[in-house]
Amino acid sequence: MDVGAPRARPPPRIGFGFDAHRFGGPPPLKLAGVVVDEERGLAAASDGDAAAHAAADALLGAAALGDIGAYFPSEDERWQGADSMEMLARVSALVASAGMVVGNLDLTVIAETVRIAPHREEMRAALAAVLEVGVDRVSVKATTTDGMGFTGRGEGVAAWAAALLLESPASGAPCSFSA
Repeated sequence: MDVGAPRARPPPRIGFGFDAHRFGGPPPLKLAGVVVDEERGLAAASDGDAAAHAAADALLGAAALGDIGAYFPSEDERWQGADSMEMLARVSALVASAGMVVGNLDLTVIAETVRIAPHREEMRAALAAVLEVGVDRVSVKATTTDGMGFTGRGEGVAAWAAALLLESPASGAPCSFSA
């Protein structure tokens, strides 16, 4: 081994996350920590923020650290009504402690009756702040299913997320999590 040779950089890691919740929880409806509907809410153990949940699962998947349910189980009373953006912040810290940083996050919200466009930039900024990255590394998109499936029938909201993780310049820290 050549001591003077540059160390090979590990390849980037990609993770995917998905979450869905039905309408019926207490208002307001939050996505990426932003109130997008004052009248309705999503049914969930936490605040039901499907966007934050999908983002957290994408990060955990890319880091090969399990899924959101392993860290924030629905049956654990500590997470009842929990702020999902705080949960995402904890996941982001966990990923950082594993020696990785967020390269970018791409989020798609699937909803027939919830308007994302008026909230897009605020959602991007909220996610960027929690992930400690520039807003230029966070994409928020929306689509419908043209009347098909549970989102198309207006029964709830779903979100897909993809995250790219890179090795942190100061990697090597041990990975740990405390609830």
